[in-house]
Amino acid sequence: MSAESPILPPANKAGRRVSIALAVAVHLLLAGFLFYGVRWQTKATDVVEVELVRASPEPIAAPVPEAPAPTVEPPPAPKPEPKPAPAPPKPDIAIKDKEKPKPPPKVEPPRPRVDPFQEQLKREAEQLTQRKQADSAAQELAQLKATQASAARNKAIADYLGRIRGKIRGNIVLPPEIKGNPEAVFEVTQLPSGEVISVKVKKSSGNPALDAAVERAILKSSPLPKPEQSDVFDRLLNIPYRPIGD
Repeated sequence: MSAESPILPPANKAGRRVSIALAVAVHLLLAGFLFYGVRWQTKATDVVEVELVRASPEPIAAPVPEAPAPTVEPPPAPKPEPKPAPAPPKPDIAIKDKEKPKPPPKVEPPRPRVDPFQEQLKREAEQLTQRKQADSAAQELAQLKATQASAARNKAIADYLGRIRGKIRGNIVLPPEIKGNPEAVFEVTQLPSGEVISVKVKKSSGNPALDAAVERAILKSSPLPKPEQSDVFDRLLNIPYRPIGD
């Protein structure tokens, strides 16, 4: 380390001085480095205290269970294609949009107290009304029967008189030169057997010859036909007559 490197002589004095200064500086640096390096190695080391502690026994580790074999999951099923959502139902008019308020429950009024006397009067009035209706129906039925009986009697009388006029017309001999169709009415008195007792002209036809011919025909027709119903018989008969129909 003390050996010096060969230094070329400077070309002049200034260069020689610089070389000498550089050599001195290098030696000084080298000496300082050696001095501090030896001092650092010879420095006393720091004391390290160690405390001995009795070690506790280590716990016995529990046996680790063997891990189960990994399960192989099946591949996921393909997802079904989503079906188109059904169209939502059309809302009812003014019902689904807003529910109508429910009406309040009906409260039945208390029933009136039943009065036995009033109930009896009501039943009697109903019975009276029923009797009146029955009497009215019976009266109507009786009137209907009377009307039917009267119609049947009138029909029987008309049939009875028609048979009498027919018999008289078959026995009449009309006089000549009768003008128009004059009407004559005769009052005939008979017995229940139909035998004619008397004949009177109640209304003249205006032709004495015609009146006399009709009277002779009535007397000739005795006994007159009897009615089919005995209640139709009449002792006194009014018999009209016309030459051309009755």
